[in-house]
Amino acid sequence: MSPIISVVNVSKTYASGFRALDCIDLDIQAGEIFALLGPNGAGKTTLIGLICGIVNLGEGRVTVAGHDIVGDYRAVREMIGLVPQELTTDAFETVWATVSFSRGLFGKRPAPAHIEKTLRALSLWDKKDSKIMTLSGGMKRRVMIAKALSHEPRVLFLDEPTAGVDVALRKDMWAMVRALRESGVTIVLTTHYIEEAEDMADRVGVISQGRIILVEDKVTLMRKLGKKQLILQLQSPLAQVPPDLAAYGLTLNADGTELTHVYDPRDAQGAVAALLDDLHRAGIRLKDLQTTQSSLEDIFVSLVKESR
Repeated sequence: MSPIISVVNVSKTYASGFRALDCIDLDIQAGEIFALLGPNGAGKTTLIGLICGIVNLGEGRVTVAGHDIVGDYRAVREMIGLVPQELTTDAFETVWATVSFSRGLFGKRPAPAHIEKTLRALSLWDKKDSKIMTLSGGMKRRVMIAKALSHEPRVLFLDEPTAGVDVALRKDMWAMVRALRESGVTIVLTTHYIEEAEDMADRVGVISQGRIILVEDKVTLMRKLGKKQLILQLQSPLAQVPPDLAAYGLTLNADGTELTHVYDPRDAQGAVAALLDDLHRAGIRLKDLQTTQSSLEDIFVSLVKESR
């Protein structure tokens, strides 16, 4: 199946000489939730802006549903909805008017039922007649999302959509995102809340210094790179790790009461059993043990460090 978004050998260098994107290749599949992660200045917003037509293409080619973003830009714009980081709304308009107007900008006929459904889903219905200047920051963010959905796009870009907003909005928005995905809409999001990507995304891409350093199915990524830790609390303190246990790479804490073993979850059963047997033979008695596993945030931080 052809990807709905195809980015081929794309680079972007600004007039200042700053190279924001460097030879990007990326395919995004129809109907998936794709999380693009990266530190500040990595190129996330530039890449999204380029696909959406806000940033001029430098080198390479981008297509959306087979339409070239330069040669067939009108068709591309109609298929895309964008929720940018910045709050840019018509302060003196009502919520209903500005969302309806956004739909008209894409040549769509009026659809009051769709506008109502969108506003209700974002808990904006009771504010439909309020001027945007009277709304809180969180409510204005909801209006931005409603505007992006007004023309029923096939692809929705969410650029840091929950930065600085309340928990209620996040819950509303993620419920809507799941519903949109179920209806066939492709979602591309950037976020600093990596737990959101861990919870929501089907696939994850990591960008650093303008380069894509990894694209992977989230479950596969967690399985391949998500290390586990076995924390062993000792009955009696140790002065040092016995030489016979050196192969396990154990770390002893400062007061000698806790050992930590990092291992691959794919080899968990055999590796842990062997370690426990060797501890017993070495006369080391345990008071308690527990396991923890790397989060997507741990993996992300590790990948970015390795890329620099």
